[in-house]
Amino acid sequence: MKKVITHTLFAGLMLSLIVPALSAQEAEQAKRGMIPKEVKAVFEAGQSRLDIPFQIIKNIYLPTPQNLHAVFLMEIKNGDLGYAPMVASTVDLGVETDAQSSFESTPSRLQSKGHAFLQFNNVKDGSIGELVKEVYIPYNFQVDGSSYDPEKTDFYSMGYPLPPGEYRLAFALCTPNLEKIGAQFFDFTIPDPMSFTKELDTTPIFFAKNIKRIAQPEITVEMHRGNFVYSVLEIEPNLNNLFAPTDTLDIFFYIFGTRPTPEGKYDIEVSYEVNQDDKVIIRYEAQKYLRGPIVSQPLPLKVTKKVITKDEKGEIVSEELKQSDIEPGEYILKMTITDHISGNSTEKTVGFTVK
Repeated sequence: MKKVITHTLFAGLMLSLIVPALSAQEAEQAKRGMIPKEVKAVFEAGQSRLDIPFQIIKNIYLPTPQNLHAVFLMEIKNGDLGYAPMVASTVDLGVETDAQSSFESTPSRLQSKGHAFLQFNNVKDGSIGELVKEVYIPYNFQVDGSSYDPEKTDFYSMGYPLPPGEYRLAFALCTPNLEKIGAQFFDFTIPDPMSFTKELDTTPIFFAKNIKRIAQPEITVEMHRGNFVYSVLEIEPNLNNLFAPTDTLDIFFYIFGTRPTPEGKYDIEVSYEVNQDDKVIIRYEAQKYLRGPIVSQPLPLKVTKKVITKDEKGEIVSEELKQSDIEPGEYILKMTITDHISGNSTEKTVGFTVK
């Protein structure tokens, strides 16, 4: 069942955001140099490398108490990650068991193990500047072997808190022995939330397929398959903005530039409507956000139409409003965001497809 963030979660969500710490494996890697010389040479060359092909497709940023949590979404084909049957823990420990041969011959679970290395550099006037941060992430993804498709492309994610600025990310995926190195480069900008004093703006707006609250925020940097983690939320985004007529839009974003009252209350209002060819198809009741400027709003794709019944003489017998599923097609979700305390407002639009 889809779960959405409530307004009352806002305060706890923000307070629970912390800077990820180094795991024991990362700490050991840091002692030897965070990024191995083989990977460093690829980064310094500044050219993509396709030993392990992948593509960084989107950057989302969301607020933390000090910085912004930058999330990077990438697409990777299963076969390129080298998924293989898992090795039993008894084999790892050097213990022979009667079940070893049957375990190895039944690929009920497949895994892909390796290393991810990230290097963040400042960008100034279009040129690569000083090193900001190096990050090491060991990964171990597991999938069900019975449904595994090597040709299927899945999405993966990682996130890291960064201060405002312009950056270049150098990202490498490597096999355990570093024989294969895939590398891509990605330029992005993190805005300064404090710069929005006379206007409103938002973080990148996206639709969520599912939002689940987890027990505690991550304290180490990790890669994820099929979702990303933001504080105590595990979020599965809808990357292609594609919906069925019976689906519900769940829009997620944060509003910059809003002002609280001296008592810490907000008075934010957002009006939503679905348009097609400059015609309003669905108009929703305006929503109020009083506890904070983070929004996770479900919007059913139900069209309300007036149904008129006439008698044999053509006279109207009855009129009633009925709801039906939206028709397949291309649509625009329009949002008008108003902060009633500052008096500022802005409009945002997001396209989506119904099939």
